[in-house]
Amino acid sequence: MPDLSFAIEGAEPVPYAASPMLALKLRVANTPPDQSIRGITLQCQIQIEAPRRPYTKEEQARLLDLYGPPERWGQTLRTSFWTNAGVNVPPFSGAVTVDVPVPCSFDFNVASTKYFHALESGEAPLCVLFSGTVFFDDPERGFTVAQIPWAKEARYRLPVNVWKRVIDLYYPNTAWLTLRRDVFDRLHEYKMQNSIPTWDLALERLLS
Repeated sequence: MPDLSFAIEGAEPVPYAASPMLALKLRVANTPPDQSIRGITLQCQIQIEAPRRPYTKEEQARLLDLYGPPERWGQTLRTSFWTNAGVNVPPFSGAVTVDVPVPCSFDFNVASTKYFHALESGEAPLCVLFSGTVFFDDPERGFTVAQIPWAKEARYRLPVNVWKRVIDLYYPNTAWLTLRRDVFDRLHEYKMQNSIPTWDLALERLLS
């Protein structure tokens, strides 16, 4: 039975995906190293370990919507789900490095978007939980299929500027809001009645 270990060695933006995406550089190693791994169908659940970093006063203010006032963070600041990702690991012996494509939502109704957007700099602590199926050659049974144990995981501190580079690459100087249809209709009517040429200007007038 293979004994797989996982380590994330870096992250970078994916420049030409259909939607914002970053790639985690995942190293998969096996013991014994001379065993032939035919392939792995790998699923990754990525969690944000929010308690594992400090926050500036400005970041605390921007995280009010997620965690409430800082004096309550002892109860509210918890590890939270970010996203699921998957990758097919090619055949290897010993170790191999693959890119895990991670979708990066810029929808401000999503908690992870609010979290990353609130951070100024530094790193976001992640925990990646692995599951899936490994196909390998067994000396006695030949071609064999086994499940990856649920205990397999890897931690990584994602540089905040990598996430920001991903978003700036796909949405330069732009943010997206999702509105209820009736709210949008009211905003649209206000824009037309006042002959306002752009949505930005309509919102700026309402805010002022």
